Amino acid sequence: MSREFEKKVVVVTGGAHGIGKAIAELFLAEGADVAVIDRTEGEHYVGDISKKEVLEAFADEVLEKYGHVDILVNNAMSMMKGLDDCSYEEFQYSLAVGVTAPFYLTKLFHEHFSAGASIINISSSRDRMSQPQTESYTAAKGGISALTHALAVSLAGKARVNSISPGWIDTDYRIYEGADAVQQPAGRVGNPMDIANMVLFLCSEKAGFITGENICIDGGMTKQMIYHGDYGWKLESAE
Repeated sequence: MSREFEKKVVVVTGGAHGIGKAIAELFLAEGADVAVIDRTEGEHYVGDISKKEVLEAFADEVLEKYGHVDILVNNAMSMMKGLDDCSYEEFQYSLAVGVTAPFYLTKLFHEHFSAGASIINISSSRDRMSQPQTESYTAAKGGISALTHALAVSLAGKARVNSISPGWIDTDYRIYEGADAVQQPAGRVGNPMDIANMVLFLCSEKAGFITGENICIDGGMTKQMIYHGDYGWKLESAE
């Protein structure tokens, strides 16, 4: 274990399960002090980050306990609903969790970031490509990707801000075979540690010249050109 993150104060939203849990546990293993907020019941701070008062209360608790923040990881996931079944209120909720909360937490911690602080926003490869009926999730992820470079400029000299866009990440660490794995240029489906390890790197001194960037970790899927009839790809039409 390196000592770079020892006693660093790390805040992770949506840190009770999946990618967020992997990130929180990795920082804990590195000796950091980790503050997690999640809707799931547990020993962490329990709250709905779509609510302004929850964000303010959580930030107050973090600052009262630690006095500053070294790393903020905006990971909490918004809902995925589409044009046919997503209500106005659900769309607003998705944006509140996926875009407004990261902005507002950054604002609340703004004057309390330590020198060399780092912010990591977890986006998605859906910020650049889509499936039908995913508008609420895609809009939120596109928003946080754009928010990343805006914050990087506003916080220049104060904190570095980067985003990560995961592709297919199986949060149960299942191993896939056959088409599910072979379709990925990397030859497998991803797992939470693929993302957590990149978060750790981006927050480290080794990434000190990286800010305002988005890194897509998707096994190469978004770089793959697919046309029916080429290189073994075949569309089975419903007709």
